[in-house]
Amino acid sequence: MSRAIAEELWSRALADPTLRPFPAVDASEVLVVAAHPDDETLGAAGLLQRLHADGCSVTLVVATDGEAAFPAADRDERLALGRVRRGELTDSLRRQGLHDVDPIWLGLPDSGLRRHSTELEQALSELAAGTGLCLFPWPEDPHPDHQEAGRAALRAAPLTTHCWSYPIWMWHWISPQDPGIPWSRAFAHHLTETERAHKAAAISRFTSQLTPGPRDEPPILPSDVLAHFDRDAEVFFREPPRRSAPPSRFAEIYDSADDPWQVESSWYERRKRAVMLAALPRQRYGFAVEPACGTGILTRELARRCDRMLAFDPVPQAVRRARTANSGSSHVDVRTGALPESLPAEGVDLLVYSEILYYLDDGDLAETVRRSVAALRPGGHLLAAHWLPWAAEAPRDGLAAHHHLVTHPDLELLIEHLDKDFVVHVLRRG
Repeated sequence: MSRAIAEELWSRALADPTLRPFPAVDASEVLVVAAHPDDETLGAAGLLQRLHADGCSVTLVVATDGEAAFPAADRDERLALGRVRRGELTDSLRRQGLHDVDPIWLGLPDSGLRRHSTELEQALSELAAGTGLCLFPWPEDPHPDHQEAGRAALRAAPLTTHCWSYPIWMWHWISPQDPGIPWSRAFAHHLTETERAHKAAAISRFTSQLTPGPRDEPPILPSDVLAHFDRDAEVFFREPPRRSAPPSRFAEIYDSADDPWQVESSWYERRKRAVMLAALPRQRYGFAVEPACGTGILTRELARRCDRMLAFDPVPQAVRRARTANSGSSHVDVRTGALPESLPAEGVDLLVYSEILYYLDDGDLAETVRRSVAALRPGGHLLAAHWLPWAAEAPRDGLAAHHHLVTHPDLELLIEHLDKDFVVHVLRRG
């Protein structure tokens, strides 16, 4: 291990005002995963109190009893310590007002989760079904049990679950300047004075970790470690899917409703569409292309301003509805297709991306941007509009997706619109 990192260094790093606030949670059930009893209290007690107060049902899963905290202990001593730590966690939860949270104890071996990764993932998969939010240790935290618990939870969580991780030993062993820290995915939950006081009281219940071990070993949580958890904010990393959202997910959505995103009725969709159309610098275009056209409502509006239009979507249900919406326009070709492979090779005057780029993984997004630039004629326009909140199925949010466009050397920024709901950019190929 490298030299321990003082809290003073982290305090300066976390003073950065660009750290985004933890977003509002639209979930009734929350699954919390801990490798050891006290992980969740150290890393997420404030947020858990807030979620619980907001009416969320909290399920806490603890992978091990934390019985191997002192490696020199014999079998009987470890069993005894495991019982103590279970009791400490129960007391800690009561101190936080989480009286109805009864931990699910998996009883897997402390310091041995890597040997039981399949068993852990299977248990978490059963518990994660239907859960809207999942919290777990940061998968890169410098403790092998934390890493395995985080990775297993990430594998087990459904595609529709919002996943977040909380670091523990990162604060003590990793420098704030380490390039491996995913600051672009970092968000802060700011604790109230009451939440902070309850968190401190909860941490104080883990006596076995705050005092010397049975052979006078140093405490597991000495004062310099505890200092990292006596802050007015907790930091969480968004843990998005690493792969592009599969077409099967959108097929499920289109099966559930004729207009699943309410593109014709919702004010958000109608206002966004009006802003997009108003942002186009030209009154008319030659050849326009709209990937991920959905039900074809925007397609219909764009078709009024172009001579020829290609719209495609990977979901057959959407293609059928888009064809119906544009049945009176002979110059509109609606077909089944996906990004990036269905983009034309060249000759495009206008390329329109609405609510699709954030669903692409790193490779698909990079290739989509490359092919988009190649497809545009010199002077051609690219119009992009995306929702700002982060969808559960998306590898990134809207601003992150647009960053790949506005920083491209061959695209010149013409128009930018940013409000609380969505971002719109118009760019021109040089």
